[in-house]
Amino acid sequence: MKLWNAVIFAPNWCYRIGMPATDLDKKGVAEGRYQTLLEVSSTIAAQPNVATVLKSLRRLLSSVVEFDAISLALLDSSARTVRVIALDKNPGVPHLEVGAQASIEGTTIGQVIDQQEPAFVPDMAANPRAIAGAPERFRGTQYSAYYFPVSVGGKKLGVLIFINSKKKDFSTEDVELLSSLAAHVAVGLESALANDAAALYQHELAAERDRLKLLLEINNCVVSELEIKDLFRSAAASLRRYFSSDFAGFWLMDSQAKNLECLLLDFPESVDVLDDVQVAQITERGMESMRARHSEIWSLTDMETNLPVPVLTPLKAESISSMMVVPLATSTGPLGVIALGTRRPNSFVRRDLDLLSQISTQISLAVDNALAYGRLTASKDRLEEERLYLESEIRSEYNFENIVGKSPALRKVLDQIAIVAPTDSTALLRGETGTGKELVARAIHSLSPRKDRTFVRLNCAAIPSGLVESELFGHEKGAFTGALMQKKGRFELADQGTLFLDEIGDISLELQPKLLRALQEQEFERLGSTKTIHVNVRLIAATHRDLGDMIAKGQFREDLFYRLNVFPVEVPPLRERREDIPLLVHYFVSHLATRMRKRIRSIPKAAMDALTAAPWPGNIRELENFIERAVILTQGDELNVPTSELQRSAGRGSPSASASTFHDAERQTIIDALKAASGRIAGKDGAAERLGLKRTTLQNKMRKLNVTKHDY
Repeated sequence: MKLWNAVIFAPNWCYRIGMPATDLDKKGVAEGRYQTLLEVSSTIAAQPNVATVLKSLRRLLSSVVEFDAISLALLDSSARTVRVIALDKNPGVPHLEVGAQASIEGTTIGQVIDQQEPAFVPDMAANPRAIAGAPERFRGTQYSAYYFPVSVGGKKLGVLIFINSKKKDFSTEDVELLSSLAAHVAVGLESALANDAAALYQHELAAERDRLKLLLEINNCVVSELEIKDLFRSAAASLRRYFSSDFAGFWLMDSQAKNLECLLLDFPESVDVLDDVQVAQITERGMESMRARHSEIWSLTDMETNLPVPVLTPLKAESISSMMVVPLATSTGPLGVIALGTRRPNSFVRRDLDLLSQISTQISLAVDNALAYGRLTASKDRLEEERLYLESEIRSEYNFENIVGKSPALRKVLDQIAIVAPTDSTALLRGETGTGKELVARAIHSLSPRKDRTFVRLNCAAIPSGLVESELFGHEKGAFTGALMQKKGRFELADQGTLFLDEIGDISLELQPKLLRALQEQEFERLGSTKTIHVNVRLIAATHRDLGDMIAKGQFREDLFYRLNVFPVEVPPLRERREDIPLLVHYFVSHLATRMRKRIRSIPKAAMDALTAAPWPGNIRELENFIERAVILTQGDELNVPTSELQRSAGRGSPSASASTFHDAERQTIIDALKAASGRIAGKDGAAERLGLKRTTLQNKMRKLNVTKHDY
């Protein structure tokens, strides 16, 4: 404990040392004692600390007073204890530990302090009240002690202790001299304590300044750095300067809260061993500590106990022997960990841990805000992409909004929808163009657990074959000419939702393997990227083409067909559900009249009969377009149906009369063969054998020509 400012000793402080007392008269002895006291006073004022003073005092006083050890004990009045702050002694004197704290209750020291009178202990080994622990230390020795109070202006500062062997004794003059000496020591000690308090206060101010400076630097990092890694990088530099640490590490928990992923390791003097410490598995104890926000200081032994071997090994290779581990956490739960390490053992203390815990609170809020901002940004981007997509869907053409009808053929389809919708199985919708396959797909999505997520559609026939892959899987900026920015594909947009691929039979043979992999593995790569993207998509496909015939011709992969044909649904053409035509007509008239701001109250019976009898080769799409034309032509409150157009359409039958005749003839031939075979398709004398066809080929033709059991 530094109590005095350093000054070099005066060279003439002991000019009387060595002069025998017997050669002096009483007056000379008194003058010598006074001179010695003046020199002691000068020494007290000149020496830098108590230890040096006591050593000088023993040499100074040895010429006039004989003793073997001198010690100074400082009083803590609030705790009623004393602490030995300095000791100087001969080699044989038992040791009083400097810095030792001892109670003064029931001791000679307490008596001297309370009464402010010197006290003499003739036998240190036999007097338990001498000083705490004295009998044990002085057992087997022959030492006495004189205690002198050290006080100034009524303020009790401590005790000055002189220890001597029993062969020596203190005279009355010695006691007077030592009492005066104690008074001089008190003056110097008070000044020293004041200086020490000022120095301590200055030190505390400097420490507080550095602490506030660090907190300000961290706060500036928090408010100025938007990216988490940039925040950690700036904070690490400030922490390294303040704590004189060798490395700083920042780990964040992954989305499953099972591992800690290292976002930054700041270690300028590393030999690159720590580069391997990237992911650390969270133990149950570690998770509990993070939830409870326990901050800890780890020695090397603690590191060996708490860290897994993959993390501990590189740290030991870097000679890290002391660490502070502080969790990053908010009210919502743990986020990660800050770790500071040093190669110096026992380098961190409690106040360092408290400060780092305070800093972790600042950083935790910033990290939580950054993560929330990232989630909101991602959600915003996704919602924006979905919004753009849905707007394009709204602008696109829809057949109708609800499934309308009550025919047995339609009820069969609705039953199949109810069966497959709750599952995540792939559905394949087959039927002629214009029959409402997309509406069936939307109905399956609306009744599924994915109804709250996006329904994404893609008409594979409406996009050039070279762009279908980009539409399905997306592309990176610069992946091909014209790719000016990154674009997410339909698979990515439909994550957690449903993807409807209309006209699946028009996908090129080269793209089919990649589509098969995306369906089976639920993963793909964007064009121009090697990063694999994982999705959870339910697929519904639709086609009007005969995929079995395409497989036979090598135009469609058989394995992709099996992957698509998990749950086939046959969507009937309008001619097989004629009883639904009046319902559809009324629905379209109501919907279109409202849109065109017309009031149509009735539909002529003759017109409805004509509509019901029409062939409608374009199915519901053709019917809707025809009704729209009729609503446009209507001027009054009765629907004006151009029945002449229906007659011409019936006369044509289809775009090619010869083709219609050929199809009708082929259909009739198949029906006649089935009737002759009593409805048997395969086997001996079956329809396939009679026609010279394979069973599968005949079944495909029957499906294409809409030959049902009712026909034979």
